[in-house]
Amino acid sequence: MTQSPLTAVRIQAPLKTVFHALTDPAELRVWFAEHAEVDLPERYDFWGRHTLDGDAPHQRVLEVADDLIKFAWTLDGTETTTEIRLTETDGETVVAVVQSHFDRSLVFSGSPSPLAALETFWALALGNLADHVEGRTLGPKVDYTAKVGAFSATLEIDAPADRVYTALTDSAQATAWFGYPIEIEPEVGGRFAMGGFEAAGDYAAKIVTLEPTASTIDWGNMVTSWELEGSGGRTTLTFVTSGFDAAQPPYAGWAGWLSGLVELRRYLEQPNWRSVFVQS
Repeated sequence: MTQSPLTAVRIQAPLKTVFHALTDPAELRVWFAEHAEVDLPERYDFWGRHTLDGDAPHQRVLEVADDLIKFAWTLDGTETTTEIRLTETDGETVVAVVQSHFDRSLVFSGSPSPLAALETFWALALGNLADHVEGRTLGPKVDYTAKVGAFSATLEIDAPADRVYTALTDSAQATAWFGYPIEIEPEVGGRFAMGGFEAAGDYAAKIVTLEPTASTIDWGNMVTSWELEGSGGRTTLTFVTSGFDAAQPPYAGWAGWLSGLVELRRYLEQPNWRSVFVQS
């Protein structure tokens, strides 16, 4: 039985160009991993601080073709299987990752296992791959070795601050660029709900502060906040997640936010925006 992709992106480039970015170690070190060594069909290694369980390479090549890279990847003591599939249509290439051993219930349980972070790991990686191949500025990466009580990222967006503010606080726009239903009551004391108010129920987050240039949202077990600094029609967005246990940082959630925020930048900068993410 064919498995459904965990995540997939569309890239405005021919398959050969995308495959090169996926297999050239110098390119991989730019958009994907701190360290990478490739010698196909024998070796496809990546490791370092931007890789789950990245203390050393834990990959083993299983199959390679012009449109496929399949490898075993040991995470948390479990050998998983990863397939990177490429399909080209009219000069556009869809890159899809099929990943074994991902269980979404691990995410909702707050499990610290790297298996719980696979979905957002690949979403951020493929989003960065699309930007790299298409010649855009890369977004921030996750440092999976950081044991800290706060994560922070800064993005430069070619759009005025009021447009960024609206995209961050309007339910329809947030749902569009994040690619997941989000409902927001844009007022102090208002609710912020991933999946919508009905799905979140009593677990919806609460907006603590809301100004044209800043906001703070309390999720109960952590806090997210953003600040906007506009100048000359451009905006610097600083996004922070804090208040969590530094011994168990929420890497999965942080990677999800980063992949969403980089899509926000594309949403605001591209006149005929279409999400790079392909809905399965």
